[in-house]
Amino acid sequence: MSRNREEIARKKRRRKKRRKVFFGVLLLIGLSALIVWKVFVVKDIIVEGNEHYSDKQIEQIIGEDENSWNSLYVLLKYRFLDVEEVPFVDSIEVSLQNPRTLKVHVYEKGVLGYIFISAIGQNAYFDSDGFVVETSTEKIENIPQVEGIECDKVVLYEKLPIEDEKVLKSLLAATQALKKNEVVPEKIYFDEHKDISLRYGGIQVVLGDSQNLTQKILRLPYILPQLSGKTGTLHVENWSENTKDIIFQEDK
Repeated sequence: MSRNREEIARKKRRRKKRRKVFFGVLLLIGLSALIVWKVFVVKDIIVEGNEHYSDKQIEQIIGEDENSWNSLYVLLKYRFLDVEEVPFVDSIEVSLQNPRTLKVHVYEKGVLGYIFISAIGQNAYFDSDGFVVETSTEKIENIPQVEGIECDKVVLYEKLPIEDEKVLKSLLAATQALKKNEVVPEKIYFDEHKDISLRYGGIQVVLGDSQNLTQKILRLPYILPQLSGKTGTLHVENWSENTKDIIFQEDK
């Protein structure tokens, strides 16, 4: 009889302990949910690395779904889920500066220029290696259009289908040098001889062939400001280490 009483008492103690653990877990879950609900509320978003999109546009992209008011949700979403791709953006990295402040770093695709592809009615944007990173009807500010190079079709994330490898090398060398020296033109032209010229408003810059190409472009930041407000043609095609001939022919 005493053994039965002891067994009953032990069972009661175990049940009591299990109830305590159960309610303790419930309390912990409730407190955690309350903290997540009340503390992790987005009040501020710090955006870095963006050029193509404004801070406001990035904030709208981050807060596109109904749960994005919660900073912890946004953090987990961009860390573990496949989010919808954003044109001209390689990836978006989200971290918490504090429970109410999101820090967003935008890694944009390195676009150097674009070619209009008439077959699809879109612009093919390419990077420093000549790979097509985006196709769009949109025209991006400070990204030059390339004319005189024909591409019947392009494939996203594949190299521009330019048969002449020398022309592709010239194109990439020119676009890289122009961006590096902060003299990005409105347009880049290749003529029938594949010589290169640039357009800056009313100024046409003739670079000529690929010989000394980067050195020719290196001179432009010093010359172009002096031509502000003028129209005409800047001849740089004959420049070399020996001649250094640069002539500006002003329109009359």
